[in-house]
Amino acid sequence: MKAKSALLIINPRRGKNVARLTDVLAVLSAAGWKTDTALKEFRGHTMALAKAAAETGYDLVLGYGGDGTLNQVVNGVMAAERRRSIVGLVPGGTANVWAHEIGLPDDPVKAALLLVDSDGRKVDLGHVGVDGVRTRSTAAAPPRKSRPPSGGRPHFLLMAGLGIDAAVMRRVSTPLKERIGEAAVALAAVKELPSQHAFPLEIASSVADRERAVVWKGEALQVVVGNSRRYGNIAEMTRDAYIDDGLLDVCIITAGHPLSTMQQVLSALLQREPVHGRSEYFRGAHFWISVPASVALQLDGSHVELEDYLGQPLRAALRTAESPDAVMVTYRFDAMPRALRVAIPRPYDGPLFEGGPGNEGEAITRKDPLDQDASGAGSQGSEDAQHPPEQIGALLEQGRKVTVLAVGSNPERKGTCIVAGTIIDQQTGESKPVAVRIDRDTRLVTPEGAPLPPAAAARLSEGSVIVVEGKRSKRGVVRAKRVVVGA
Repeated sequence: MKAKSALLIINPRRGKNVARLTDVLAVLSAAGWKTDTALKEFRGHTMALAKAAAETGYDLVLGYGGDGTLNQVVNGVMAAERRRSIVGLVPGGTANVWAHEIGLPDDPVKAALLLVDSDGRKVDLGHVGVDGVRTRSTAAAPPRKSRPPSGGRPHFLLMAGLGIDAAVMRRVSTPLKERIGEAAVALAAVKELPSQHAFPLEIASSVADRERAVVWKGEALQVVVGNSRRYGNIAEMTRDAYIDDGLLDVCIITAGHPLSTMQQVLSALLQREPVHGRSEYFRGAHFWISVPASVALQLDGSHVELEDYLGQPLRAALRTAESPDAVMVTYRFDAMPRALRVAIPRPYDGPLFEGGPGNEGEAITRKDPLDQDASGAGSQGSEDAQHPPEQIGALLEQGRKVTVLAVGSNPERKGTCIVAGTIIDQQTGESKPVAVRIDRDTRLVTPEGAPLPPAAAARLSEGSVIVVEGKRSKRGVVRAKRVVVGA
C-alpha cells in the first residue's frame, strides 16, 4: 500500500494488544511507514482520535482491536471534514468478523504484513438514524431527516441488528469479554434468552426515488441489515450482499416456534452454525424499520443506545411512557455508496466485491516482487559468485539469527519483502521482535556460500532460521545486506 504516515489506535484489552505492539510496529516501519500510536483511554476516545487523525491528514488510520474498535474508527473518520484517510484493522478483538471477512489472520503480525500488501478500496457504508417515534395507538409521524446520534455512531461497515443479538450484546460485560472471550457472550445469552419474545415489525423501502412502501409486516425475533456477508464468524445471514453495490441486504427471522427460532439465532450469534429457520430477505438502498422501543439495536457487534438518537423532548417522552413496548420507533437505514476507502489485502479473492477481486471492477494481477530467477535483476548480479567459506563462517557466527514468523511483500517498494521474526538478545536471553527488510541489494546465500535467487526469501516458512547481516533500528527493522538461508 502506498502510504507515508499512519496512526495506530490501540484498544489495550487489559494489555493483550499492547504485548504484540512492538512486533506490529516493526513490520509497519519496515514498509517505510511513519507510524504514530495512540492508546484508547475512555469510551468514545477511539472516535475522537480517528477524527483528529483524518483531519490531520494521516494516510492511514488503523484500529488495533475488534469490530467495535473498527466501527469507532470508521465513525471517527466519517465525522472529519476531510476523509482522505484509508481505514484499516489490525485484529485484536474477540470475534474479529471483519478480519475474517477479508482474509486477515488473527495473528496481528501476520495481519500487519497483509496490511502492507493491501489496496485502499472504496466500500459502501450503512447509515442509521431515528425517523420517528410514536405510541402504538397513534398514527405515524411524517418522515423527517434522521437526527445524528449524540454518541456519534450512525455508520456501520458490517451489519446492524435489531432483536436477540443486540439484547445479548447489551448484557455482555466488557471486562469479562476481555478475560474469557466468546464465553462471555455465551453467558450473556443464557441470561437474556428467557426474556426474549417475538415483536411486531414493519419494514418499508423505496427504490429509484419512488415513495416508500411497506414490503413486510408481521412478528419477528431478529432483523439483520447487512452491508457485508458474515454474521458471527460462520453464518452468512445476508449471504448475497456486496460491499460495493450501493445496497443493503435485510434478513428477517420470523416468529415460528419460539424455542427453535431462538436457538437458530443464538447458534449464529455464538458461531456454531448458520440460520436455517423461516426468513424473509429484501435488498434496497433505503429502509424504514419500525419496532417497539424495547427492541435493542447493535452496530457491528456493539450495542448502541436508542436515546443517543433522540432529542430531549423525545427522550423525556420515552422515559415517561407506560412501557417501552407501547412506543414504536422507526429507524431509517440508508446505503452510502463508496463512502470510505478501506484497506483490503491484495490476495483477497472473495465474493464481497460486485466487480470481482480487483478495485474499481479491475482485476489485480499479483506478482511477487522477488519472484524472479537467479538471472533476473536485483541481488543476483556479477558479485554473486560462490562466497568464500571464511566469509560465510564469520556471518554465521556474528550475524543475527532470526526465527521466521511470516513473510510479506511490499509492492510499493519494488523488489522488497519483509520477514517478520524474532531474535535472541545475547545479553539478556530475551526474545525480541524484528522485521528484516530484503530488497534488490540484499545478497541471499546458502550455508555453503552458493548464491540464491530473490524468490528464496518469499518462500521462507514459519519456524525456519536465517542469519542476517545488517544494523537494527530502534523500531526493530534490519535492512539486510546479506542473508544466509537454511542456517
